Amino acid sequence: MHDDVRAELAAVLPPEALVTDPDVVASYAHDMAGFSDAGTAALVVRPTSVEEVQHVMRTATRFRVPVVPQGARTGLSGGANAVDGCIVLSLAAMDRILEIDPVERVAVVEPGVVNAVLSRAVAEQGLSYPPDPSSWEQCTIGGNIGTGAGGLCCVKYGVTAEYVLGLDVVLADGRLLSTGRRTAKGVAGYDLTRLFVGSEGTLGVVVRAVLALRPAPRPQLTLVAEFPSAAAAGAAVCAVMESGHTPSLLELMDATTLRAVNAMARMGLPESTAALLLAGYDSADPAADLAALAELCTAAGATEVVPAEDPAESEMLLQARRLALPALEKVSTASMIDDVCVPRGKLADMLDGVAAIAERFDLTIGVCAHAGDGNTHPIVCFDAQDPDETRRARESFDEIMALGLALGGTITGEHGVGLLKKDWLARELGPLGVELQRGVKAVFDPLGLLNPGKML
Repeated sequence: MHDDVRAELAAVLPPEALVTDPDVVASYAHDMAGFSDAGTAALVVRPTSVEEVQHVMRTATRFRVPVVPQGARTGLSGGANAVDGCIVLSLAAMDRILEIDPVERVAVVEPGVVNAVLSRAVAEQGLSYPPDPSSWEQCTIGGNIGTGAGGLCCVKYGVTAEYVLGLDVVLADGRLLSTGRRTAKGVAGYDLTRLFVGSEGTLGVVVRAVLALRPAPRPQLTLVAEFPSAAAAGAAVCAVMESGHTPSLLELMDATTLRAVNAMARMGLPESTAALLLAGYDSADPAADLAALAELCTAAGATEVVPAEDPAESEMLLQARRLALPALEKVSTASMIDDVCVPRGKLADMLDGVAAIAERFDLTIGVCAHAGDGNTHPIVCFDAQDPDETRRARESFDEIMALGLALGGTITGEHGVGLLKKDWLARELGPLGVELQRGVKAVFDPLGLLNPGKML
């Protein structure tokens, strides 16, 4: 990077916001995705104000330097990976909760606020922020907005996009755009707020968000149901949804995932079952709702249904589901997590198809899923030091995405596209879809400086 760029940045930014040490800069090179190349950044900027972000973008535009926005780098698609010669713009230090309004039921936050920190802060006022990705203890609100993140409670409460009411966004040329509203209703103009949600930092840099809140839910009770086959588990999911039930969570783990969680945490989960369904209710009478759901599971072929006795036991079961990804990561030296969402009625076909792919490629592939919305996470485990096994892992990953599309699904339900699924996005959207999305990108970022090479 030219010395003039560093000098221009240093003229406004405080010394602690500018990181040039090569070893430290290298630590910001990539997120948690496998099979996603990362370039070498020129430097890292850690702003603490909107004005500093604007200065970075004005400087980048003046000198035609690419900028890669980042949050906590917990992403799983390579969307936060550096490109050669770029400025990495880490928003992690912009971590203030600016306002919590219990009357309007909104929170106003900076992008570096950690999801769990916000959740605990609003809980103190009897409110909740429902989106809860599995990485909620580390991931940031800005990153959640960038990827359109989901979580375990999506089946009842929805995903990030449904809670973002308004945004302040620094555009590629440094101008500050405000979108949306903080009122309960509002339909003025095109919905630019939704456009930025899921855009992975390719259209602008989110520096402030107005988020909708809900009243705090009642304590949740859960049950687990064991099934002898994916077909039986899939039938139970369909029966639950068709009957009009609204569980607060409906999660699934296959036998491979159960073994991995037991090996890591010694939780005593049943490993003889083909699929374990975890269901929860935070309703006025959760015990009665669970009893009704248990009947549906038994009718679908569950071999055993075990309700939790109290909220503490329910939380233990929920923790087992949250451990699925880290547990499978320990199975081998590397892993790739897929994020394919299919219609609920095709969930069993997806699980059986993944099992067939695992057998064909001689790999360990565990599946956990937000079963209530058909969002599956097949996790491919492989030895990164074995070239042939690495090749098979990559090919199996692609076959899983092809399977998802063939079943009428989508290549990503909540993790985003990034680098990992860029080619697959073009297959899902088709030529016209890609053309129009590139046109949108050109309006907001005509020089192509923001997170170049990602998504499209």
